Amino acid sequence: MNHKRRLREARLALAGCRVDALLVTHLPNIRYLCGFTGSAGMLVITDQENALFTDGRYTQQAREEVQGAKIRIGRNSMSAASERFSRCRSIRRIGVEAEHMTVAQRNVLAQLLPAGRKIVAQSLVVERLRMVKDPEETSKIRAACRLGVELFDRLRRVAGAGVPESEIAAQIEFAARQAGAEQMAFPTIIASGSRSALPHGRASPARLPARGFVVCDFGVILAGYCSDMTRTLHVGRPSQEARAGYEAVREAQQAAVEAVKPGASVGEVDQAARNALSKRGLSKFFTHSTGHGLGLEIHEAPRVGADQSELLRPGMVITIEPGIYLPGKWGVRIEDTVVVTEKGCDILTSCPKDLIAL
Repeated sequence: MNHKRRLREARLALAGCRVDALLVTHLPNIRYLCGFTGSAGMLVITDQENALFTDGRYTQQAREEVQGAKIRIGRNSMSAASERFSRCRSIRRIGVEAEHMTVAQRNVLAQLLPAGRKIVAQSLVVERLRMVKDPEETSKIRAACRLGVELFDRLRRVAGAGVPESEIAAQIEFAARQAGAEQMAFPTIIASGSRSALPHGRASPARLPARGFVVCDFGVILAGYCSDMTRTLHVGRPSQEARAGYEAVREAQQAAVEAVKPGASVGEVDQAARNALSKRGLSKFFTHSTGHGLGLEIHEAPRVGADQSELLRPGMVITIEPGIYLPGKWGVRIEDTVVVTEKGCDILTSCPKDLIAL
């Protein structure tokens, strides 16, 4: 990863923020900018230098990982960063990550700074840089998605009537670890029968019914990068209503995928899915956004939702995951991870989307 280039881009971004320094506290942003993967640290970016502040547990790790920033080891990262701001008279306005710094952290920083220094809330400065993936990042996400597809093949072999949802989740999570995944990207969703109507129905002790849908949503973290995919299976013979509902979601998902191209807004992609469901009279059962960005985190900018105006650019990686949920009855969701290309998009989760009956 070219961390020095990323730090240069972050410095350029500061020019439009009217701040003299940026205090980065969100660990995924720190990793993105300088390579540090520890669980405690803060990164200070100024026109003069970049410095990572962490504690003695990470001395060796920081030396091995950090690029483009000086390493400062101390007991308290916030105190050390504040001292750095205090010593430099040209640093008057200090930007902080508004979405990630707690009120308590802000209060501590304010108490440590001398008079005349001002804390300025900044929004998504690093996240906007992270939206467009470089080729190395895209390659890592592709690899994570390939592993996800392999895990789905295993899932199909172990799923069946009477098998607990939690056992299916355990099987694919164990297989993921065996294949080199660091961990799952989020708690595995295996939701069957009436539980399939829960958009985030985490795997439970409930057993798969003799007949009904099973929503399977899972992802892995491989080499630091996430994958995400959803497929909906059916145990037993699907009813005509179930087939119609599944086909409606598949059409909506395909319409949204086809809407992904450079210059299109994420809101337009979301609307494409909703329009397809509206034709079937099912749009009221689609209760969440069509997708989200992903990379170092499972949920990143941009949000692919209604009225969102962010324009798609080549290199962005997003999910496309419309669904319908009939409370107390059943639900269906189909999700792919795609990367925006010069002419459209590539689907990274290349897995069949026909209705599979177990």
